[in-house]
Amino acid sequence: MAARPPALFLGHGNPMLTLTANPYAEAWRALGATLARPRAVLCVSAHWYVRGTGVTAMAEPRTIHDFGGFPAELSAVEYPAPGDPALALDVAALLAPVRVVLDQDWGLDHGTWTVLRHVFPAADVPVLQLSIDATQPPAFHHALGQRLAPLRDEDVLVVGSGNIVHNLRRFTWDPASPAADWAERFDGLCRSLLDAGDHAPLVDYEGLPDAALAAPTPEHYLPLLYVAGAGGSDPVSYPVTGFDGGSMSMRSVRFG
Repeated sequence: MAARPPALFLGHGNPMLTLTANPYAEAWRALGATLARPRAVLCVSAHWYVRGTGVTAMAEPRTIHDFGGFPAELSAVEYPAPGDPALALDVAALLAPVRVVLDQDWGLDHGTWTVLRHVFPAADVPVLQLSIDATQPPAFHHALGQRLAPLRDEDVLVVGSGNIVHNLRRFTWDPASPAADWAERFDGLCRSLLDAGDHAPLVDYEGLPDAALAAPTPEHYLPLLYVAGAGGSDPVSYPVTGFDGGSMSMRSVRFG
């Protein structure tokens, strides 16, 4: 029997990291080399933040270039991973009675493909996305993650893609820019809570010190809660660490 895949939170940072030579892309590739090829990937990306819960259910999801102001080279990247409509049905059933729309329009946004093209560069692993319901509180998202945990026993890699610390207003394009003190404190506090298996404060993150600066909007933080829910009490490790632009934590979290 194949080893049960971990649950992974991937800090994706700015989309140019997928093109340029940098330690994060190298670390994503090194992480991928440690993983057995799963049956499929189910990714919760910060960039599918909408009303309601949906799962991509098409056989050939498109590569979405959901950004502006970047070089044409970035918009030319394609990640032609297949979908898995049958697995989408299973995901919808697993999350019932939450209504899950079987989506035929979305595809793979840059929160998914910019990292997966390094983790699984052959694009031969089926990939589905699960949307984040913007109308629901953090506890809802953690609970959905817990209900996704059985997928790991079906050889499905559950991935969340966002950033534990994500403040675009404080971002700088200077690669030598040090991390802000509040960013380091919040990232370190989240690591301590993850190390301790203490997920309740992570769910109630808005009350944590420095949260107003570190996570001023929820969409990049919430994928961590899905992965924490799916990861449960599994051992935690951090295959990627660091900061991008002084205000984005690149920390990845591996459960199992």
